[in-house]
Amino acid sequence: MSQDNLIKLQCTKCKRVGYWSRKNRKKVERKIELSKFCKWCRKQTPHKEAKK
Repeated sequence: MSQDNLIKLQCTKCKRVGYWSRKNRKKVERKIELSKFCKWCRKQTPHKEAKK
């Protein structure tokens, strides 16, 4: 497993990093945005890919 495939997912509301994920950088060039549960906001919020 390669470390350069790892990305951080950051809550768009409170800006905290709550999830780590992987992405194929050769195939996916845009930033990933997923709806995840934020334990600080205590609700489903959009999470965007953050810088390492």
